[in-house]
Amino acid sequence: MEDMKAPASASAPGSAAEPPEPRWLTQEEQRVWRSFMEGVTLLDDHLDRQLQRDAGMPHVYYGLLVKLAEAPRRRLRMTELAMLAKITRSRLSHAIARLEKNGWVHREDCPDDKRGQFAVLTDQGYEVLRQTAPGHVEAVRQAVFDRLTPEQQKSLGEIMRIIAEGLQPAEAGADLPWLR
Repeated sequence: MEDMKAPASASAPGSAAEPPEPRWLTQEEQRVWRSFMEGVTLLDDHLDRQLQRDAGMPHVYYGLLVKLAEAPRRRLRMTELAMLAKITRSRLSHAIARLEKNGWVHREDCPDDKRGQFAVLTDQGYEVLRQTAPGHVEAVRQAVFDRLTPEQQKSLGEIMRIIAEGLQPAEAGADLPWLR
């Protein structure tokens, strides 16, 4: 695709209706982008398989349990949990329903807001998380940290922070997953 050129325009040459030329990726940018995407895809699959094998849950569910375990009184409003997990409210609702079936989470109505709900990590859910965490941390360590020097780890953290910040605009009306 790096040699891809925009199709010839049907407009007369020099007309104001011609769209600007796309800023195509260079060969080096293509290489970086494809390596990034391959790495993210393989890492997500690796962690998902480890958690399915060890705890019967996908990686996203593990992340929800972690966020609840770290919250005061092991509870968060559903909207806040969706924001922290970077997922849509619909996906969160489906995940919480599955976690409820396992007895790992339950919902409570919010006393201040009749439409709001809390997700609460149960003692059973906390125990599953406690038992699963060592294997998950080892999988993360082997897949990422053991392969990088301390300098590379620092660079990776800085790069990903910049990317994440750029994809979470502060202005109202931003199209972010947890607002859908």
